Amino acid sequence: MPDTSLPFVLTLQGGSNFRDLGGYTTEDGRTVRRNAVFRSAHLGGLTDEDRGALGRLGVRTIVDLRGVSEAAETPHLIDGLACRIVGAHIEPGVGDKIRGAVADGTANPHIMMGFLTDHYRDYPRRCAPGFRTLFSTLSDGEHRPLVFHCTAGKDRTGFASALLLTLLGVPWETVLEDYLRTNELWTGHIGRYPELDIDTRAAIIEARTPYLEAAFDVVRGDFGSPEDFAEKALGIDAAARERLKADLLEG
Repeated sequence: MPDTSLPFVLTLQGGSNFRDLGGYTTEDGRTVRRNAVFRSAHLGGLTDEDRGALGRLGVRTIVDLRGVSEAAETPHLIDGLACRIVGAHIEPGVGDKIRGAVADGTANPHIMMGFLTDHYRDYPRRCAPGFRTLFSTLSDGEHRPLVFHCTAGKDRTGFASALLLTLLGVPWETVLEDYLRTNELWTGHIGRYPELDIDTRAAIIEARTPYLEAAFDVVRGDFGSPEDFAEKALGIDAAARERLKADLLEG
């Protein structure tokens, strides 16, 4: 039975989808350590109370997976927090495709699903430098507690979270459950794409199992396994993965 108390969610007034990746059980019976690595939507609307909550978590590092222009348009509101921002920029090329289809009236559920599926396939094929920066940073204990995010905390963040949990030995069913929780926790979509029908809009704003599976199909097809991808594309070899497990697992 899945543990419905997971994930551990931090409710923010000016943000959403902020949660601890800790608490999940691995296939060998260990537990992902809490208060070490967090995932979130963007942190550009934080209130004083939100900043206080992040301060109490002791967050040292924020890794920003957004594209350069995205990050500039919505900067972090973290005044007073003693944390470092690391740019691991992954440009959201799918956004231009979606906006174009909405503008010319061709947007429909099938086309939107195709855009998002192709976008996920690009993560292991074309976006490795950004993910490499993320994994290099979170592998260094001096940077933890750490939070990483994109805009929604859904796609780029969703793939990175799934990869990290997989490398730590969390079962795929649990990895998917964590990924899909975005559909309950992300509120940033409210009011977006009001001109679209409900099914077309849903294909854009939802985390969907086929999207994530498409990315991992490429990981396995092009590289062999998530571990091979981590080593060949991200520079996380077997020894580094064991160190990561030693740091992030307990029990």
